[in-house]
Amino acid sequence: MRSWLFVPGDSEKKLEKAPTSGADVLIIDLEDSISPARKADARAITLAFLKTFAGASARPRLFVRVNAIATGLIDADLDAVLEGGPDGIVLPKAEGGTSVAHLDAKLTAREALHGLPDGDTAIVALTTETAMALFLAGTYAGASRRLAGLTWGAEDLSAELGAETNRDADGRFLDPYRLARCLCLAAAAAAQVQAIDTVHVDFRNEAGLRREAEEARRDGFTGKLAIHPAQVATINAVFTPTREALAKAKAIIAAFAAEPNAGVVAIDGVMYDRPHLARAQQLVRRAGAAGL
Repeated sequence: MRSWLFVPGDSEKKLEKAPTSGADVLIIDLEDSISPARKADARAITLAFLKTFAGASARPRLFVRVNAIATGLIDADLDAVLEGGPDGIVLPKAEGGTSVAHLDAKLTAREALHGLPDGDTAIVALTTETAMALFLAGTYAGASRRLAGLTWGAEDLSAELGAETNRDADGRFLDPYRLARCLCLAAAAAAQVQAIDTVHVDFRNEAGLRREAEEARRDGFTGKLAIHPAQVATINAVFTPTREALAKAKAIIAAFAAEPNAGVVAIDGVMYDRPHLARAQQLVRRAGAAGL
């Protein structure tokens, strides 16, 4: 899943347009984009939106970002939206595997209540929004079979750190947030789930978005959050393997298949070892998911 587009849960107009954005995943937001006075309305609107897609196959995947566990609002969020059978829940301000296990238990109870298959609702956790979360990034592995991805955020973290900004004059993340990014990437690899890069908040800066997405893909992220539909096409393009890259990956896989006991193979004068094979296999899987 390449593009993950946030959509405010209290905006019927934006929700109506979002499925045509081209995003692989819509994250219907009940947290930061919703004022306290609009929380109840957002839950009702979100549930109605989820129900319109019941049984539909040709649609983006639908996740709901609930409020953080510590707010005391998460139970009301889950009570309202699980009836609509979302594909997954995005957990903000997660603090390690314990937070994911806590959400898992809440989902299990509500799936039973609504007659949903046990374990059917996936979890994606925002791993770096508090200072404590940075120290717990290595604890997600094995926390829940529901865990499908990890992503990270810089806005809440910069507020907690008391920072003046989280980016330099060129729009690049400063050191504390580069650390958070690296911890998220390593945590996702350790947990064997998707690593999803954070938002590029300057949504009119397509060049900056593309640069940031390409750097994320280079380092191992396989998708990116979006805050505006205009960002979706660029994100999809960057995270869709090119035909050239796919052909090279298939050649590496074929070479190892021809010599199953080899530790190294040669293709056109270049040596490839087993880590290259693992990367090639991952790329082929991503290409398949993108329809190539």
